[in-house]
Amino acid sequence: MSTTAETLQQTPLHALHLELGARMVPFAGYSMPVQYPSGVMAEHLHTRQAAGLFDVSHMGQLRLRGADAAAALESLIPMDVVDLPVGKQRYGLLLNEAGGILDDLMFVNRDLAGGGDLFVVVNGACKVADLAHITQHIGQRCEVISCPELALLALQGPQAVRVMQRLAPGSEQLHFMTGARFSIRHGVGGAPETIEIFATRSGYTGEDGFEISVHQEQAGTLARLLLAQAEVKPIGLGARNSLRLEAGLCLYGNDLDTTTTPVEAQLNWAIQKVRRHAGVRAGGFPGADIVLAQLDGGSSAPGRKRVGLKALERIPVREHTVLQDAGGQTVGEVTSGLLAPSLDTPVAMAYVRSDLAVPGTRLDALVRGKCVPMEVVTMPFVPNRYYRG
Repeated sequence: MSTTAETLQQTPLHALHLELGARMVPFAGYSMPVQYPSGVMAEHLHTRQAAGLFDVSHMGQLRLRGADAAAALESLIPMDVVDLPVGKQRYGLLLNEAGGILDDLMFVNRDLAGGGDLFVVVNGACKVADLAHITQHIGQRCEVISCPELALLALQGPQAVRVMQRLAPGSEQLHFMTGARFSIRHGVGGAPETIEIFATRSGYTGEDGFEISVHQEQAGTLARLLLAQAEVKPIGLGARNSLRLEAGLCLYGNDLDTTTTPVEAQLNWAIQKVRRHAGVRAGGFPGADIVLAQLDGGSSAPGRKRVGLKALERIPVREHTVLQDAGGQTVGEVTSGLLAPSLDTPVAMAYVRSDLAVPGTRLDALVRGKCVPMEVVTMPFVPNRYYRG
Protein backbone atom coordinates (compact mmCIF):
# COMPACT_ATOMS: atom_id res chain seq x y z
CA MET A 1 0.00 0.00 0.00
CA SER A 2 1.45 3.35 -0.98
CA THR A 3 1.69 6.14 1.59
CA THR A 4 -0.72 8.98 0.81
CA ALA A 5 -0.19 12.63 1.59
CA GLU A 6 -2.90 12.37 4.24
CA THR A 7 -1.02 9.71 6.19
CA LEU A 8 2.42 11.28 6.04
CA GLN A 9 3.74 12.73 9.26
CA GLN A 10 5.38 16.13 9.38
CA THR A 11 8.54 17.11 11.21
CA PRO A 12 8.54 20.30 13.33
CA LEU A 13 10.35 22.03 10.45
CA HIS A 14 7.75 21.22 7.78
CA ALA A 15 6.52 24.80 7.43
CA LEU A 16 10.08 26.08 7.19
CA HIS A 17 10.87 23.62 4.38
CA LEU A 18 7.89 24.90 2.40
CA GLU A 19 8.90 28.50 3.09
CA LEU A 20 12.39 27.73 1.72
CA GLY A 21 10.92 26.24 -1.46
CA ALA A 22 11.82 22.62 -0.78
CA ARG A 23 10.50 19.82 -2.97
CA MET A 24 8.86 17.43 -0.53
CA VAL A 25 8.70 13.64 -0.92
CA PRO A 26 7.47 10.73 1.19
CA PHE A 27 10.30 9.18 3.22
CA ALA A 28 10.06 6.80 6.18
CA GLY A 29 6.42 7.80 6.66
CA TYR A 30 7.22 11.52 6.71
CA SER A 31 6.97 14.38 4.27
CA MET A 32 10.64 15.29 3.84
CA PRO A 33 12.63 17.75 1.70
CA VAL A 34 14.51 15.97 -1.09
CA GLN A 35 16.06 19.22 -2.36
CA TYR A 36 15.80 23.00 -2.27
CA PRO A 37 15.80 25.39 -5.26
CA SER A 38 19.59 25.35 -5.64
CA GLY A 39 19.49 21.61 -6.43
CA VAL A 40 21.19 18.46 -5.18
CA MET A 41 24.59 19.13 -6.78
CA ALA A 42 24.91 22.61 -5.26
CA GLU A 43 23.71 21.37 -1.86
CA HIS A 44 26.21 18.51 -1.92
CA LEU A 45 29.17 20.72 -2.81
CA HIS A 46 28.17 23.40 -0.31
CA THR A 47 28.24 20.81 2.48
CA ARG A 48 31.71 19.68 1.41
CA GLN A 49 32.92 23.31 1.34
CA ALA A 50 31.02 25.11 4.12
CA ALA A 51 28.11 23.90 6.29
CA GLY A 52 24.80 22.25 5.45
CA LEU A 53 21.75 21.95 7.71
CA PHE A 54 19.73 18.74 7.51
CA ASP A 55 16.36 18.01 9.10
CA VAL A 56 16.62 14.42 10.36
CA SER A 57 13.73 14.62 12.81
CA HIS A 58 12.17 11.50 11.27
CA MET A 59 14.83 9.50 13.11
CA GLY A 60 13.86 7.75 16.34
CA GLN A 61 15.28 9.03 19.62
CA LEU A 62 15.02 7.07 22.86
CA ARG A 63 16.60 6.70 26.27
CA LEU A 64 17.58 3.59 28.18
CA ARG A 65 17.68 4.51 31.84
CA GLY A 66 18.69 2.56 34.93
CA ALA A 67 21.70 0.91 36.53
CA ASP A 68 21.42 -2.14 34.23
CA ALA A 69 20.84 -0.17 31.01
CA ALA A 70 24.32 -0.68 29.54
CA ALA A 71 24.43 -4.43 30.19
CA ALA A 72 20.87 -4.73 28.91
CA LEU A 73 21.64 -3.01 25.59
CA GLU A 74 24.80 -5.08 25.28
CA SER A 75 22.63 -8.21 25.27
CA LEU A 76 21.06 -7.01 21.99
CA ILE A 77 24.09 -5.71 20.08
CA PRO A 78 27.65 -7.01 19.53
CA MET A 79 29.22 -3.77 20.75
CA ASP A 80 30.97 -2.83 24.00
CA VAL A 81 28.38 -0.78 25.88
CA VAL A 82 29.38 -1.50 29.48
CA ASP A 83 32.83 0.08 29.17
CA LEU A 84 31.74 3.11 27.12
CA PRO A 85 32.92 6.25 28.97
CA VAL A 86 30.49 9.01 29.82
CA GLY A 87 30.16 11.45 26.93
CA LYS A 88 31.34 8.93 24.32
CA GLN A 89 29.25 7.74 21.37
CA ARG A 90 29.41 4.44 19.48
CA TYR A 91 27.90 2.85 16.36
CA GLY A 92 25.71 -0.18 17.01
CA LEU A 93 23.84 -2.97 15.22
CA LEU A 94 20.61 -4.61 16.37
CA LEU A 95 20.75 -8.25 15.26
CA ASN A 96 18.30 -11.11 14.86
CA GLU A 97 18.97 -14.73 15.81
CA ALA A 98 20.51 -15.42 12.39
CA GLY A 99 22.96 -12.55 12.81
CA GLY A 100 21.01 -10.41 10.35
CA ILE A 101 20.86 -6.67 10.91
CA LEU A 102 17.50 -5.36 12.16
CA ASP A 103 18.82 -1.79 12.19
CA ASP A 104 21.97 0.23 12.70
CA LEU A 105 22.01 2.93 15.33
CA MET A 106 24.08 5.36 17.39
CA PHE A 107 24.24 5.39 21.17
CA VAL A 108 25.94 7.69 23.63
CA ASN A 109 26.55 7.24 27.36
CA ARG A 110 25.14 10.34 29.01
CA ASP A 111 24.81 8.89 32.54
CA LEU A 112 23.69 12.35 33.59
CA ALA A 113 22.80 11.49 37.18
CA GLY A 114 25.10 8.53 37.75
CA GLY A 115 22.26 6.04 37.43
CA GLY A 116 22.67 4.93 33.83
CA ASP A 117 21.39 6.93 30.86
CA LEU A 118 21.98 5.85 27.27
CA PHE A 119 20.72 8.08 24.48
CA VAL A 120 19.97 6.08 21.31
CA VAL A 121 19.18 7.24 17.76
CA VAL A 122 17.68 4.72 15.32
CA ASN A 123 16.56 4.91 11.69
CA GLY A 124 13.19 6.50 11.01
CA ALA A 125 11.78 3.64 8.97
CA CYS A 126 12.70 1.16 11.71
CA LYS A 127 11.95 3.14 14.86
CA VAL A 128 8.55 1.60 15.67
CA ALA A 129 9.87 -1.96 15.26
CA ASP A 130 13.10 -1.08 17.10
CA LEU A 131 11.23 0.32 20.07
CA ALA A 132 9.02 -2.78 20.27
CA HIS A 133 12.04 -5.09 19.94
CA ILE A 134 14.07 -3.29 22.59
CA THR A 135 11.13 -3.03 24.98
CA GLN A 136 10.26 -6.70 24.57
CA HIS A 137 13.78 -7.92 25.25
CA ILE A 138 15.14 -5.53 27.88
CA GLY A 139 12.15 -3.52 29.08
CA GLN A 140 12.21 -5.45 32.38
CA ARG A 141 15.86 -4.52 32.97
CA CYS A 142 15.74 -0.77 32.35
CA GLU A 143 13.36 2.00 31.39
CA VAL A 144 12.90 2.24 27.63
CA ILE A 145 11.72 5.78 26.98
CA SER A 146 10.63 6.94 23.53
CA CYS A 147 11.26 10.65 22.92
CA PRO A 148 8.87 11.76 20.16
CA GLU A 149 8.96 15.29 21.56
CA LEU A 150 12.55 15.69 20.32
CA ALA A 151 13.60 16.93 16.90
CA LEU A 152 17.00 16.19 15.37
CA LEU A 153 19.07 18.53 13.20
CA ALA A 154 22.43 17.78 11.58
CA LEU A 155 24.93 20.54 10.84
CA GLN A 156 27.63 19.12 8.58
CA GLY A 157 30.69 20.46 6.82
CA PRO A 158 34.15 21.95 7.49
CA GLN A 159 32.67 25.25 8.74
CA ALA A 160 30.09 23.62 11.03
CA VAL A 161 32.40 23.93 14.03
CA ARG A 162 32.79 27.68 13.46
CA VAL A 163 29.01 28.07 13.55
CA MET A 164 28.59 25.90 16.63
CA GLN A 165 31.36 27.69 18.51
CA ARG A 166 29.64 30.99 17.79
CA LEU A 167 26.21 29.82 18.99
CA ALA A 168 27.08 27.16 21.57
CA PRO A 169 30.48 28.04 23.07
CA GLY A 170 32.33 24.95 24.26
CA SER A 171 30.90 22.67 21.58
CA GLU A 172 34.11 23.10 19.56
CA GLN A 173 35.91 21.13 22.28
CA LEU A 174 34.00 17.96 21.40
CA HIS A 175 35.89 15.33 19.42
CA PHE A 176 34.43 12.91 16.87
CA MET A 177 31.91 10.56 18.52
CA THR A 178 31.52 12.53 21.74
CA GLY A 179 28.53 14.48 23.01
CA ALA A 180 27.37 16.91 25.69
CA ARG A 181 24.60 19.34 26.65
CA PHE A 182 24.81 23.00 25.62
CA SER A 183 22.71 26.14 25.98
CA ILE A 184 22.19 28.50 23.05
CA ARG A 185 21.27 32.06 23.99
CA HIS A 186 19.41 34.05 21.35
CA GLY A 187 17.23 37.08 20.89
CA VAL A 188 15.09 35.82 18.02
CA GLY A 189 11.63 37.32 18.32
CA GLY A 190 12.45 39.79 21.07
CA ALA A 191 13.55 39.03 24.63
CA PRO A 192 16.64 36.82 25.15
CA GLU A 193 15.82 33.13 25.43
CA THR A 194 17.75 29.89 25.84
CA ILE A 195 17.59 26.76 23.69
CA GLU A 196 18.76 23.60 25.46
CA ILE A 197 20.38 21.02 23.17
CA PHE A 198 22.26 17.75 23.34
CA ALA A 199 24.87 17.67 20.57
CA THR A 200 27.21 14.95 19.36
CA ARG A 201 30.14 15.57 17.03
CA SER A 202 29.11 13.05 14.40
CA GLY A 203 27.02 12.76 11.26
CA TYR A 204 26.31 10.96 8.01
CA THR A 205 28.42 12.83 5.45
CA GLY A 206 32.05 11.99 6.19
CA GLU A 207 32.59 15.63 7.12
CA ASP A 208 33.17 17.16 10.52
CA GLY A 209 29.82 18.12 11.97
CA PHE A 210 27.23 17.86 14.72
CA GLU A 211 23.91 16.16 15.32
CA ILE A 212 21.70 18.27 17.56
CA SER A 213 18.78 16.93 19.58
CA VAL A 214 16.36 19.66 20.61
CA HIS A 215 12.78 19.88 21.85
CA GLN A 216 10.37 20.12 18.94
CA GLU A 217 8.96 23.41 20.22
CA GLN A 218 12.39 25.03 19.84
CA ALA A 219 13.43 23.26 16.63
CA GLY A 220 12.13 25.95 14.29
CA THR A 221 13.86 28.74 16.19
CA LEU A 222 17.12 26.79 16.25
CA ALA A 223 16.92 26.01 12.53
CA ARG A 224 16.31 29.66 11.66
CA LEU A 225 19.16 30.70 13.92
CA LEU A 226 21.51 28.27 12.18
CA LEU A 227 20.34 29.27 8.70
CA ALA A 228 20.96 32.93 9.56
CA GLN A 229 24.68 32.14 9.74
CA ALA A 230 26.54 33.00 6.54
CA GLU A 231 28.15 29.55 6.28
CA VAL A 232 24.89 27.55 6.44
CA LYS A 233 22.41 26.48 3.76
CA PRO A 234 19.54 23.96 3.96
CA ILE A 235 20.25 20.52 2.51
CA GLY A 236 17.77 17.82 1.46
CA LEU A 237 17.65 14.05 1.28
CA GLY A 238 19.16 13.90 -2.20
CA ALA A 239 22.48 15.40 -1.13
CA ARG A 240 22.36 13.49 2.16
CA ASN A 241 22.35 10.28 0.12
CA SER A 242 25.17 11.30 -2.23
CA LEU A 243 27.31 12.57 0.67
CA ARG A 244 26.92 9.36 2.70
CA LEU A 245 27.72 7.19 -0.33
CA GLU A 246 30.90 9.14 -1.08
CA ALA A 247 31.79 8.59 2.60
CA GLY A 248 31.27 4.82 2.23
CA LEU A 249 28.47 4.78 4.82
CA CYS A 250 25.67 2.23 4.67
CA LEU A 251 21.99 3.06 4.17
CA TYR A 252 19.68 0.68 6.02
CA GLY A 253 17.27 -0.96 3.59
CA ASN A 254 19.78 -0.66 0.74
CA ASP A 255 23.19 -1.79 1.98
CA LEU A 256 22.03 -3.45 5.22
CA ASP A 257 18.98 -5.57 5.99
CA THR A 258 17.83 -8.59 7.98
CA THR A 259 19.61 -10.98 5.59
CA THR A 260 22.97 -9.22 6.01
CA THR A 261 25.43 -10.00 8.80
CA PRO A 262 27.97 -7.49 10.12
CA VAL A 263 30.83 -9.51 8.63
CA GLU A 264 29.23 -9.63 5.18
CA ALA A 265 28.80 -5.86 5.44
CA GLN A 266 32.49 -5.51 6.38
CA LEU A 267 31.52 -3.83 9.66
CA ASN A 268 33.93 -5.97 11.68
CA TRP A 269 35.53 -2.78 13.04
CA ALA A 270 32.33 -2.04 14.95
CA ILE A 271 32.61 -5.22 17.06
CA GLN A 272 35.06 -4.59 19.88
CA LYS A 273 37.48 -7.29 21.05
CA VAL A 274 35.70 -7.64 24.40
CA ARG A 275 32.65 -9.07 22.55
CA ARG A 276 34.59 -11.49 20.34
CA HIS A 277 35.90 -14.97 21.05
CA ALA A 278 38.36 -14.82 23.98
CA GLY A 279 36.93 -11.44 25.02
CA VAL A 280 35.83 -11.01 28.63
CA ARG A 281 32.19 -10.56 27.52
CA ALA A 282 32.26 -12.61 24.32
CA GLY A 283 28.97 -13.40 22.65
CA GLY A 284 25.69 -13.16 24.49
CA PHE A 285 23.93 -11.24 21.69
CA PRO A 286 21.45 -12.55 19.09
CA GLY A 287 23.18 -14.46 16.30
CA ALA A 288 26.46 -14.54 18.23
CA ASP A 289 27.45 -18.06 17.15
CA ILE A 290 27.04 -17.18 13.48
CA VAL A 291 28.67 -13.74 13.65
CA LEU A 292 31.64 -14.84 15.76
CA ALA A 293 32.26 -17.86 13.52
CA GLN A 294 32.26 -15.58 10.48
CA LEU A 295 34.72 -13.27 12.23
CA ASP A 296 37.02 -16.21 12.85
CA GLY A 297 36.99 -17.00 9.12
CA GLY A 298 37.92 -20.38 7.71
CA SER A 299 35.02 -22.52 6.55
CA SER A 300 32.57 -20.20 8.31
CA ALA A 301 33.65 -17.11 6.38
CA PRO A 302 30.75 -15.50 4.50
CA GLY A 303 30.36 -16.13 0.80
CA ARG A 304 29.81 -12.47 -0.04
CA LYS A 305 31.11 -9.10 1.12
CA ARG A 306 30.24 -5.44 0.70
CA VAL A 307 32.65 -3.53 -1.53
CA GLY A 308 33.09 -0.14 -3.12
CA LEU A 309 33.06 0.15 -6.91
CA LYS A 310 34.11 2.87 -9.34
CA ALA A 311 32.84 2.83 -12.90
CA LEU A 312 35.48 3.03 -15.60
CA GLU A 313 32.99 4.76 -17.91
CA ARG A 314 30.86 7.78 -17.05
CA ILE A 315 27.64 5.79 -16.74
CA PRO A 316 25.86 5.80 -13.34
CA VAL A 317 25.13 2.34 -11.94
CA ARG A 318 22.06 2.19 -9.70
CA GLU A 319 20.86 -0.16 -6.97
CA HIS A 320 19.78 -3.69 -7.99
CA THR A 321 22.13 -3.67 -10.99
CA VAL A 322 23.55 -7.16 -11.60
CA LEU A 323 27.32 -7.63 -11.53
CA GLN A 324 29.16 -10.22 -13.61
CA ASP A 325 32.70 -11.54 -13.79
CA ALA A 326 34.78 -11.76 -16.96
CA GLY A 327 33.11 -15.06 -17.84
CA GLY A 328 29.61 -13.59 -17.68
CA GLN A 329 28.71 -15.30 -14.41
CA THR A 330 26.55 -13.32 -11.97
CA VAL A 331 28.69 -12.61 -8.90
CA GLY A 332 26.86 -9.83 -7.07
CA GLU A 333 24.45 -6.91 -7.05
CA VAL A 334 24.72 -3.16 -6.54
CA THR A 335 22.95 -1.85 -3.44
CA SER A 336 23.65 1.90 -3.80
CA GLY A 337 25.02 3.86 -6.74
CA LEU A 338 25.15 7.31 -8.33
CA LEU A 339 27.38 9.86 -10.01
CA ALA A 340 29.51 11.19 -7.13
CA PRO A 341 29.30 15.02 -7.25
CA SER A 342 32.68 15.51 -5.54
CA LEU A 343 34.44 13.21 -8.02
CA ASP A 344 32.32 13.55 -11.17
CA THR A 345 32.64 9.77 -11.37
CA PRO A 346 30.02 7.02 -10.93
CA VAL A 347 30.50 5.09 -7.67
CA ALA A 348 28.57 2.29 -6.03
CA MET A 349 28.42 -0.14 -3.14
CA ALA A 350 27.63 -3.76 -3.80
CA TYR A 351 27.74 -7.26 -2.40
CA VAL A 352 30.00 -9.55 -4.41
CA ARG A 353 31.40 -13.03 -4.05
CA SER A 354 34.02 -12.92 -1.29
CA ASP A 355 36.94 -13.97 -3.48
CA LEU A 356 36.24 -10.97 -5.71
CA ALA A 357 36.11 -8.44 -2.86
CA VAL A 358 39.70 -7.37 -3.47
CA PRO A 359 40.70 -3.85 -4.59
CA GLY A 360 41.64 -3.85 -8.25
CA THR A 361 39.20 -6.62 -9.23
CA ARG A 362 37.36 -5.84 -12.47
CA LEU A 363 33.64 -6.60 -12.81
CA ASP A 364 30.90 -5.69 -15.27
CA ALA A 365 27.64 -4.01 -14.32
CA LEU A 366 24.70 -4.72 -16.63
CA VAL A 367 23.03 -1.37 -17.35
CA ARG A 368 20.17 -1.58 -19.87
CA GLY A 369 21.85 -4.51 -21.58
CA LYS A 370 25.25 -2.84 -21.74
CA CYS A 371 28.30 -4.02 -19.75
CA VAL A 372 29.75 -1.12 -17.78
CA PRO A 373 33.27 -1.94 -16.50
CA MET A 374 33.70 -1.44 -12.75
CA GLU A 375 36.67 -1.76 -10.42
CA VAL A 376 36.61 -2.75 -6.75
CA VAL A 377 38.14 0.08 -4.71
CA THR A 378 38.79 0.88 -1.07
CA MET A 379 36.21 3.06 0.64
CA PRO A 380 35.55 5.84 1.46
CA PHE A 381 35.46 7.27 -2.04
CA VAL A 382 36.09 10.75 -0.60
CA PRO A 383 38.41 10.95 2.44
CA ASN A 384 36.59 11.46 5.73
CA ARG A 385 37.36 14.65 7.65
CA TYR A 386 36.18 13.84 11.16
CA TYR A 387 37.72 15.90 13.96
CA ARG A 388 39.60 13.56 16.29
CA GLY A 389 41.49 16.17 18.27
